[in-house]
Amino acid sequence: MKKSIVAVLSVLVLSSVLTACNTTRGVGEDVEAGGKAIQKSTN
Repeated sequence: MKKSIVAVLSVLVLSSVLTACNTTRGVGEDVEAGGKAIQKSTN
């Protein structure tokens, strides 16, 4: 019983970490695209 609880918690933590990485990467790409658009509009 204790091993199954640890396994479930491990899977939940791992999936949360992977989701956070993808979200952070997406925000970074959006900010970069916004910066490029601003640079393009000022030239």
